[in-house]
Amino acid sequence: MFKKLLFLVGIIGVAAVVAKKVKESNDERALWHEATTSPDLR
Repeated sequence: MFKKLLFLVGIIGVAAVVAKKVKESNDERALWHEATTSPDLR
């Protein structure tokens, strides 16, 4: 029982780290896109 719980906590921890990395990557990509595209001056 304890091993299953520890395994589940580990999987959740890894998923949280991966989700954080993906979010940071998307945020950085959006920032670069905003910084490198010309402004829409309509």
